[in-house]
Amino acid sequence: MKQIIGRKEKITLEEWGLKNITAKIDTGAYTSAIHCEYTQVKMLGGKEVLEFIVLSPSHKLYKHQLISTERFSRKKVKNSFGQVEIRYKVSTKIRIFDQAFEAEFTLSERSKMKNPILLGRKLLKGRFLIDVDKVHLSS
Repeated sequence: MKQIIGRKEKITLEEWGLKNITAKIDTGAYTSAIHCEYTQVKMLGGKEVLEFIVLSPSHKLYKHQLISTERFSRKKVKNSFGQVEIRYKVSTKIRIFDQAFEAEFTLSERSKMKNPILLGRKLLKGRFLIDVDKVHLSS
């Protein structure tokens, strides 16, 4: 049975040190996205490693935490203006309600947006139904 969620929900991204952070549900987006202040690909031990920092310094949960991963790819994404951008895509474990699962996020510039995290259809499909009249049902 699918869980009902609201248009905004509290999620936890434990690997990135983010607990009970608000995410906007976006059925118009295929892939989930998170605001990223810094990205850089480095060669370490002959392997490409992506370093990044999520959220903006003005966000109350911002920790200036440098996250590193070898598990990343580049993805073509249409932004909200219909322009194609190449973004980094990374995976992490997400917790919402009592469910925990791997989810993919593109790292994007969302500093001018109200919500630093969007949850897209790929994450929602088969798991959730959305009630747009509600918010924070997972709290």
